[in-house]
Amino acid sequence: MELFNSALGKNITFVRPAYFIIRGFIGLSNMKYYYVFLFFVYIVSVLGNTAVMAVIYLDNNLKTPKYVAVFNLAFVDLLGSTALVPKVLDIFLFNHNVIPYNDCLTFLFFCYTCLSMQSFNLVVLSYDRLMAIIFPLHYRLKVTCRLMLSLIASFWIFAVIAVLIAVSLLTRLSFCNSVVINSYFCDHGQIYRLACNDNFPNDVVSLVYPVLIFWLPLVFILLSYIYIGYTLAKVATLQQSIKAFKTCLAHLSLVVIYFTPLLITFTLMEKIHPNNRIINLSLTSVFPPMLNPIIYVLQTQEIKASIKKILKFGLKSKISTKQSATK
Repeated sequence: MELFNSALGKNITFVRPAYFIIRGFIGLSNMKYYYVFLFFVYIVSVLGNTAVMAVIYLDNNLKTPKYVAVFNLAFVDLLGSTALVPKVLDIFLFNHNVIPYNDCLTFLFFCYTCLSMQSFNLVVLSYDRLMAIIFPLHYRLKVTCRLMLSLIASFWIFAVIAVLIAVSLLTRLSFCNSVVINSYFCDHGQIYRLACNDNFPNDVVSLVYPVLIFWLPLVFILLSYIYIGYTLAKVATLQQSIKAFKTCLAHLSLVVIYFTPLLITFTLMEKIHPNNRIINLSLTSVFPPMLNPIIYVLQTQEIKASIKKILKFGLKSKISTKQSATK
């Protein structure tokens, strides 16, 4: 931190505000209904992801590399939704839009870390599908639970370090003009642009971060599916190719749901209205966590079979309990 300060000059007085003000939507009335809608989405997300995690934990048949990644995705979705939505509801439904400085940076850290891990988890699932389809006979040898856990742990470490760097660079900024954040949460880009001293390092982070967190993962996922399609076209029949791609439907659905709003936001950037930006980013934050468990339950035979087995076992245990009670 001293290196940053010396680079900026010796006679700079840093002004660290006591708080920030989250502005939210600009010039729109009755937006409380939107936040009530986010609350119901959050409840569905919590129930769905908790159910998926419970099913994977209880069924030994799902202790496979693929479902290690699915379990982590459900955990990240649950953590990310819980980090964001309750605080957003507190800010806008109960008019607590003044947030202390340290709390704002903590809020930013958890939101960005979970958003990053959602992207990285889609990369892990893409790698799993790539190996399963390209190397079906050697899949169990090449992709193990230990390897999957190592990949996930590496991405967690990278995400935490990357976001910590972004947060630490914010602490060297001086806020002497405004403390009003034009977003619905403590958004990194909106915060550093309020600074009245040199924010060049933050500007670099704001350019590099989307590349590392969004663009490179998306490119890897697209290339993996192009390679899958190219390989299947050479060695498989049309029916075999369709069957192989059916195993990817759940993952492809998650990719479309997660990346589409982000692509719109980052592509249009300056052209997009702040209100539209808030809607895009907020839906990206809450909709994938809600839809992910629904998609995996509906499109994955193993999870559907596991749920039926657990429900059947629960029903049998209830019947046996009633029978023993009547004797």
